[in-house]
Amino acid sequence: MASRNYENSLMPSLPIPMISALVLSFFLIRLWVVDRRHGPLVVLLAMCAAQGLIISLAQHYGLSLARMAQPVTASFIPPMAWVAFQSTAVRRMSWHEVPHLAGPLVVVVAMVVNPQTLDAIIPFLFLSYGFAIIWQCRKGADALPRMRMEAGDMPGLIWQVIGWALVCSALSDGLIVLAQIFGAAHLQPWIISISASTTLIIIGALTLSGALENSGDERDEAAPAAPRAVDALDAQIMAQLEAMMVQSRPYLNPDLTMSQLSRRLRIPVKQLSGAINRVTGENASRYINAARIAAAQSALLEGESVTSAMLGAGFNTKSNFNREFLRVSGDSPSDWIAKHKGA
Repeated sequence: MASRNYENSLMPSLPIPMISALVLSFFLIRLWVVDRRHGPLVVLLAMCAAQGLIISLAQHYGLSLARMAQPVTASFIPPMAWVAFQSTAVRRMSWHEVPHLAGPLVVVVAMVVNPQTLDAIIPFLFLSYGFAIIWQCRKGADALPRMRMEAGDMPGLIWQVIGWALVCSALSDGLIVLAQIFGAAHLQPWIISISASTTLIIIGALTLSGALENSGDERDEAAPAAPRAVDALDAQIMAQLEAMMVQSRPYLNPDLTMSQLSRRLRIPVKQLSGAINRVTGENASRYINAARIAAAQSALLEGESVTSAMLGAGFNTKSNFNREFLRVSGDSPSDWIAKHKGA
C-alpha cells in the first residue's frame, strides 16, 4: 500500500489554468475549423488559451520567463475583448483600434520602471474595458447595429456577461490584497488560478455563441441624429420602413442587420432605430422578429412544418425562433398550432 501511494504521488497532475487552456484550445479549434469563423473573436479566444498556459507555467511550474510574460499577455485581453466587441457588433475594424495598444505598452514600461504599479494598472485595464462594454450594451440590440437581428437581445446579454467577467477578474486582485493583509498569502496562487481560469473559460465559451456572428459585410453609417420625441419625421420613416417590409420583405433574410436596413432606406442607424422605438415601443430587432413570427404563423396555418416555417420566415436557429415565437404570441409553436388548428 505504501509503495502504491508513493507511485501515485509521482503521477503528473495538471493545474487548473492548464486545464482551462486545454478546454479553450478545444474551443479555438471548433471556432476555427468547425464554425469557420475568423477575426477578432478567434484572436480573443487564442489569447485566453495562451494566458491559461502562461499562468500555469508561471504560478505552478515556476518558469521565470512565464512570470515575466504573464502581466504583459494579461494586459492584451481587455483591449482585445473591446476590439472584438466593437468590430463584431458596432463597426468595422479600423485604425481606431491602434490606441488600445497603449495599455499593454504601459504595462511593459511599468515592468521596467516600477513593477509594483502593475498591481493597479492591470486591474484598471480589466475594470475600464469591462465597464465600457457593459455601458455600450445598456441600450440593448439597438446599440449593436452589426448583429443579426434574428438573435434579438441575446448578443447584448452575452457581451454584458463578458464585460462583467472582466470586471470580476479585476476584483479578484482585491481578494489577493485581503489574503495578504490577513496573513493568508499562501492562498494567492489559488485565487489567481481559480479567478483567472473562470474568467478565461467564461469569455472563451461565450465567443462560441452563434448569436455573436454577423453578416460580415457592414459599412460604417452616418452620424446618429439627436434624440427627440415622436414627430412627423418618425411617421415618415416608419411609413418608408413599412412600405419596404410589405414590398421586399427584408425580414426574410436571416442575415439581416440594422446596418443593412439603414443602408436600404438611406437613413442613419440611430435615426431609424429611434423612430422604431418611439413609434412602436420596441427595439428594431423585436420589430423585425415580430414580422418574421407573423410570416411563420401564416406558413403554419397553411400546413407547413415548424422547421420549414422557421427557415422560411428568416430564422436560422430553433432556439431564437422558439424564444421570439413565445415572446410575440405567448405560446410555443406547438401550443399555438394546437390552438389555431381548428380555428
